[in-house]
Amino acid sequence: MPRLNDNNMETALIKGTNFQYSAARIESLGATEYTLVTIVTDVSGSVAMYKDDLEKSIAEIVKACQKSPRADNLMIRFLTFNNLGNEEHGYKLLTSCNPDDYIGILKCGGITALYDASVNAIQATGDYSKVLTDNDFDANAIVFILTDGADNASTYSADKVKEVLKNTIKNEVLESIVTVLIGVDADPDVDQLLKDFKDEAELTQYVSMGDATAKNLAKLAEFVSKSISSQSNSLGSGQSSDQLSLTI
Repeated sequence: MPRLNDNNMETALIKGTNFQYSAARIESLGATEYTLVTIVTDVSGSVAMYKDDLEKSIAEIVKACQKSPRADNLMIRFLTFNNLGNEEHGYKLLTSCNPDDYIGILKCGGITALYDASVNAIQATGDYSKVLTDNDFDANAIVFILTDGADNASTYSADKVKEVLKNTIKNEVLESIVTVLIGVDADPDVDQLLKDFKDEAELTQYVSMGDATAKNLAKLAEFVSKSISSQSNSLGSGQSSDQLSLTI
């Protein structure tokens, strides 16, 4: 079970998969609209070299978002994956997140089931957004998928990721959804494979952040938090936010 959930959350099976997700109970929600944020982080063996700085980066994303005027309208789900996926916590009100909880959370090892993690993240976004809209909440979403390697362990394919994303959009349970694939410390060959995956799955954006130095990961945290803020601010406009650039 997820380690950072609380008593205000419930668990459901993700449609068409063997995955589960957890999310805040409807009766615990106080706003009328929400941006669903999903952060998906690779924890395969190679991530161990920079995991401490990556944890700090994730904590900084949460801290920055908590300072936003839209903090009460944000929910975050945090997944980690290697050859298996793990929901560290489900869709949780940002105001209930403790940045310190992300320090020490990454347990690295194994290989890279990137496509499975992407299906998990996008389908759960669609499933929970339907719960929200069925209960008269407005919603949009942004999904970040961080990896330093191409897929080598998934049950699902890139085409399945594309199918799930297309269905989520077609079902009209979200005003908009932005999907951002981020290459962390990826070598040129992997970088090209990730660009190809972005195109095959028709994700919104691919960003290569270069070497996983503390400085670059701090810039990544700023990029992610600003992207979240921009997407949340666009809720009600009928369209997604503009793409931001990551300058390393």
